[in-house]
Amino acid sequence: MKIRILILTISILTNFSVNGQRTIPPTDSLQVTGKIKNPTTFTLADLDTFPKTTIKDQIIYNHNGEVKDTLTGMSGIPLKTLLASILYVYDKPKFLNEFYFVFIASDGYRVIFSWNEIYNTETGNNFFIVTEMEGKELKYLGQRILFISTGDLKTGRRYIKGLEKIEVRQLE
Repeated sequence: MKIRILILTISILTNFSVNGQRTIPPTDSLQVTGKIKNPTTFTLADLDTFPKTTIKDQIIYNHNGEVKDTLTGMSGIPLKTLLASILYVYDKPKFLNEFYFVFIASDGYRVIFSWNEIYNTETGNNFFIVTEMEGKELKYLGQRILFISTGDLKTGRRYIKGLEKIEVRQLE
């Protein structure tokens, strides 16, 4: 009887730990949609045409400040460079204060940024689409498309794997 209970306990714990980890499907394109004049889809080939910036190695911390991973050998596209061709729909420049961006990953994970955070603070200069990591090009990264905010204290909250869409929205 003790052996059956032990086997049952191990089975439950094994299933829980396997099911507790999320699978993040890799993405091969990034859509920018919403309150813009020119909805755009960037393919892996498109992303490869942008000028790259070297990104310093990053330690990924979770919400408790615990080390979860270390990312090395990265290069990427500054987010503002990627968004430079996007034309926002607004009547007066002051309405840009009401804009926010929802970054959506292939597993449903979402992160929100304000227009001012991206374009009007130093923080916005630390947002990157990762195009290379550990000597591997974007197309060979299993968690592509990756987004990272290199200036965050708890970097894991806004480290997005499998980024598939950026929705531009305005407060109502």
